Amino acid sequence: MGNTDIFDAIADKYESCERIEITEIISKVIREYIVDGKAKNAIDFGCGTGLIGMSLINDFQSMIFLDTSQNMLEKIKQKIADFNIRNADTLCFDFETAFRADIPADYIFVVQVLLHIENVELVLSRLYELLNPEGHLLIVDFNKNEEVISDKVHNGFDLEMLIELMTKIGFKEIESKTFYSGEKIFMNQDASLFILDSKK
Repeated sequence: MGNTDIFDAIADKYESCERIEITEIISKVIREYIVDGKAKNAIDFGCGTGLIGMSLINDFQSMIFLDTSQNMLEKIKQKIADFNIRNADTLCFDFETAFRADIPADYIFVVQVLLHIENVELVLSRLYELLNPEGHLLIVDFNKNEEVISDKVHNGFDLEMLIELMTKIGFKEIESKTFYSGEKIFMNQDASLFILDSKK
């Protein structure tokens, strides 16, 4: 996954007050899309220090925290140990460079991760393969923002184009909405976040 070295470097100071605050807002909107989660397993894809997954862990039977940054995953391992969490595990793996099918999931969350991924179609295709039949992929990310100029991340996503791509991959029953707008939340620019729910 893109920018792994950057995330390794910032793992110790990743959980800012602003990040924790937005996590609460995102977790609340994700919960609206979870059906019968207590009987299902989830993957927090590109989990960072696990803020999203930890806030949703009691909504699921089990959770895998997946990231390419070992330093980020060490933070999660510490949380799992500190809180004696029994239904969680961590995995360091890069779906941009390889594929593994041994961690099928009913729900996969991709929260503010897609913008770091160079080959979006490839990764979404691999996540589609990972999902159980009728499984859900939930994406939270920034709407397209022409003010953001970076060679390290995408400047958000055009929802129509993203839905078209996901339909091509095979996703169905795709629905989306913009649920949050804030000042200077994306590369120091005002921006808005969408949630997209799709089904295998």
